[in-house]
Amino acid sequence: MLRLLVTGGAGYIGGTVAAILASKGHKPVILDNFSHARRDLLPPGIDSIEGELADRAALERMFTAARDRNQPFDAVLHFAALIEAGESMTRPEIYFRNNAASTLSLLEAMLACGPRSLVFSSTAAVYGNPQTVPIEEDASLIPTNAYGQSKLLVEQMLTWLNRIHGLRYASLRYFNVAGADEGPRGITRGEAHEPETHLIPLVLDVALGRRPSIHIYGSDYPTPDGTCIRDYIHVSDLAEAHLLALEALAANDRLIFNLGNGRGFSVREVIASVRRVTGHPIPAEIRPRRPGDPAVLVASSAKAIHDLGWQPRYTDLDEIVRTAWIWQQKRHGAAPRHG
Repeated sequence: MLRLLVTGGAGYIGGTVAAILASKGHKPVILDNFSHARRDLLPPGIDSIEGELADRAALERMFTAARDRNQPFDAVLHFAALIEAGESMTRPEIYFRNNAASTLSLLEAMLACGPRSLVFSSTAAVYGNPQTVPIEEDASLIPTNAYGQSKLLVEQMLTWLNRIHGLRYASLRYFNVAGADEGPRGITRGEAHEPETHLIPLVLDVALGRRPSIHIYGSDYPTPDGTCIRDYIHVSDLAEAHLLALEALAANDRLIFNLGNGRGFSVREVIASVRRVTGHPIPAEIRPRRPGDPAVLVASSAKAIHDLGWQPRYTDLDEIVRTAWIWQQKRHGAAPRHG
């Protein structure tokens, strides 16, 4: 059994990972400031601490107290971050402070008195506009938005801390996360961002009658239908990859993996999938492009599949949307419909 600190564990991805860790017999402890998460969606039966990553002294006290109780943390899984690329282009300063500077406080606390292994939730946004698709891990890192730059700064810090202090880390670069976890009790958690800005839950809001239409930001990209193409990965598949990366750190001191579906779907294709799954018409409105949005982001997950033995289960877009649809109906109290 591993005792693991999960930062941002009250959120969508971190909470899913924490729940799966617990189901496999590990002891996750969630650290979150609850600024973008709901307490009622905390995974049941998992301890949580309210705190700030920027407070290095408090982090050191937490690590020291755990060690003094003979219950030291074995590793940290770091999800806590601001994640909206569009917002980062209007308020870049809060992304550098929250995502980069606060992570440095965590890393300093780990070096001082905490565990020396970290699984870092990075992003495909570190690549910017890739020269080749699908993107491989050795592609150029040229972010086009401040969100991606803030995550790249963390990766650069990790490179140096690994080289100089021996901090072990796995950096997982992933793309659009979607869907809801299907556990033994059915679907019990999924996306619940406030406010919501991700495409699939926004389109499902239209199906639920919570918004009149979906906005398509840009229809003149160099793609087959003119809309942006993204690689959608199911949250459960992503969680499993984090566990595999954590296990692999026992034999490796530095790992970098892309995680994705391997297939790209355009905004129009996502809308069409929601129409099929829900049986609802989805009115769409074309709006101007958003700054910092690359035309195509699709991952090559060949390295993770080969090195980690990772096998994504949800590769069909309609299946990903199906789980998200069940969750959003439960979340908003709608009568379940399956299209």
